[in-house]
Amino acid sequence: MNNPANLMQATLSRRSFLQSGFLTLGGLGLADLLRLRAEAASTSGSTPDTSVILIWLQGGPSHMETYDLKPEAPVEYRGEVNPIHTNVPGMNICEYLPLHAKVADRFTLIRSISHGFANHAGGAGRFLSGRDPLRPLERTSQFPTIGPIVSRMRDHVNIGIPNYIGNQPNVYGGGSAYLGESALPFVVGSDPNAKNYRVPNITLDDKLKDRLDDRVTLLASFDNMRRDLDQNGSLQSIDKFNSRALDMLTSDKSRDAFDITQESEATRDKYGRHKWGQRALLARRLVEAGSSFVTMQMQNPGITGCAGNWDIHAVNGHLYDDLRGRLPVFDRAVSALIEDIYERGLDEKVMVIVSGEFGRTPRINPQKGTRSKVMQPGRDHWPGAMSVLVSGGGMQMGQVIGSTTANGAYAKDNKLDPNDLLSTVYRFLGIDQTHEFLDYSGRPMPILPSGKPIVELG
Repeated sequence: MNNPANLMQATLSRRSFLQSGFLTLGGLGLADLLRLRAEAASTSGSTPDTSVILIWLQGGPSHMETYDLKPEAPVEYRGEVNPIHTNVPGMNICEYLPLHAKVADRFTLIRSISHGFANHAGGAGRFLSGRDPLRPLERTSQFPTIGPIVSRMRDHVNIGIPNYIGNQPNVYGGGSAYLGESALPFVVGSDPNAKNYRVPNITLDDKLKDRLDDRVTLLASFDNMRRDLDQNGSLQSIDKFNSRALDMLTSDKSRDAFDITQESEATRDKYGRHKWGQRALLARRLVEAGSSFVTMQMQNPGITGCAGNWDIHAVNGHLYDDLRGRLPVFDRAVSALIEDIYERGLDEKVMVIVSGEFGRTPRINPQKGTRSKVMQPGRDHWPGAMSVLVSGGGMQMGQVIGSTTANGAYAKDNKLDPNDLLSTVYRFLGIDQTHEFLDYSGRPMPILPSGKPIVELG
């Protein structure tokens, strides 16, 4: 028999629950969203105080120009980038990541994850959901991906800020599928480095604040009457969701978590005064405040000449000119986040994951650039090998897990599936990967169909 909550989530449009409900200031039906989210939440057992930051590199970064260089390979494979030593003996990375090299003892590189989907949407869906996509070319996954799953499984946790936050409504190729739109992230878009940066639907302007204060005062006046009228507690459930909605809009905790200007100038400089650096800093603030899952996408670094994301085919741009602009920005943002997590004592509570949907072809494929009109180097889609960075989570850091073949083409030692990484994350978050949701047809679907936590991470 179909679950009514799942049917509601599958059929209720975003417009309908934004237009309904108690609290609709500025079109935000937040109480209803919270109510919908909580209907299918698991309230059994305890929930660990743990969080995950996913730095998503849409387009697929080249493993052979970042974390898995092959200096001994033929030139048509190894390319133009040289390796440098890190503070972990035997772990070498790209020369454009010197700040990474200084904190290598605080992260682990996984070099042996692979899957079978070479297009962007299908690769992202496979990596983030743990299932082969039914329609790999569709930009939205047919199965719920990790962010929406965490959102749903932690619905019962009231922390005053959203449990799932992203800088975009969705990852390309991701989605909530049969979990419904209520499992999608609370969006903190635009550029946190902008002087006028403001998170919509969190900070109220003065007029709305006055209206809300008036409404809260009116509700408070009703409370005295209800003490005498409500004999069976029937109003308590209504109050719960309205209260949570009000908390998100009025609490100092919520407002402060999103207010990046509270950070010192030195800290903001450390992350880099660019959108990637400030997104990483905002992510740290949000998990420190208790948000369970934060996705920050790093696509274009805002540098002239860089491609729109990490999909650096030769037709899209000169691979090495792009990386010379892109990687220093990436280096500062990610290394600062890792260092900050440890210095603030969050390394047991917070896990950081840095990945895209796949790697790039081991052989360089020169082509004429669309803009440059000249032959230039690039690499194409390649799910046969990829590198993933993991930091924190109380796990074993300062190591390399797995390896690839001499030319970087395929996982060689300790071959791993994306599901193994997902299983590791779910265990860290205290989520049972065998927990089932009903799909559109009413069929029970476990969170993960396969996968085991990565032993080497501890």
